[in-house]
Amino acid sequence: MSAISLGRTSRNAFTGALCALVVAGSGLLSGCAEDPDEGTNGVGKLPAEQIQKKARAAADAADTVRLAGDVVTNGRTYRLDMRLSGDGATGSVTTKGIAFALLRVGEHLYVKADATFWSHAADGSGDANAADKLDGKYVKVPQGDPAYQKFSGFTEKDVLLDGLLTLHGTLATAGHAEQSGTRTIRVTGGGGSGGTLDVSLEGKPYPLRLERAGDAGTLTFTSWGTPLTLTEPKNGETVDYGKQLPTS
Repeated sequence: MSAISLGRTSRNAFTGALCALVVAGSGLLSGCAEDPDEGTNGVGKLPAEQIQKKARAAADAADTVRLAGDVVTNGRTYRLDMRLSGDGATGSVTTKGIAFALLRVGEHLYVKADATFWSHAADGSGDANAADKLDGKYVKVPQGDPAYQKFSGFTEKDVLLDGLLTLHGTLATAGHAEQSGTRTIRVTGGGGSGGTLDVSLEGKPYPLRLERAGDAGTLTFTSWGTPLTLTEPKNGETVDYGKQLPTS
């Protein structure tokens, strides 16, 4: 009698069926269990401290990233959708139902919003006529204006990531997960009370999702390293408010 030759597909199917039978019958064939780190970048097998370190290094080395989600600070919630680079940023911020766009090209920072935003300036006592003139226009923020530091904080990649990608308490891994179809390893701080970070197991170990400590918001990180072109607004799109913007 001649030996029966099995092709690769048939052998895999046969092996899988055999594993299922043996595991179901006795649970003794541990070698049949799938390796969740097979075909990954390998960081899932590292201690939690090293995973976080590699994730931070990958984030710092990337030229660009898109950051989206909620950040709660000083009791106020900000919804961000920002594309960030080392040279500037573009995107939007929403708080208390009012949205505004930010654009930073080098040191030049612009705010773009509708009349509602500007009419809420100066604690609700904004000038209605000025608000109409600023409606839908890019307003350049003077560097000496207190608003410059406040708004620019949303546009600085290194500053934002340094403040956000921090887990508090003892670090530990909390199993494998998935973020938008990408396999991840989950790292927690303080058993989750200090934050939870999902790190990509595919390609570079970029941070992909963050749950901040103390219910301070959830953020996703995408488009790592995707080219971002930033250009100054055209003259017809800008308005010069003066030396200082109204506070809000």
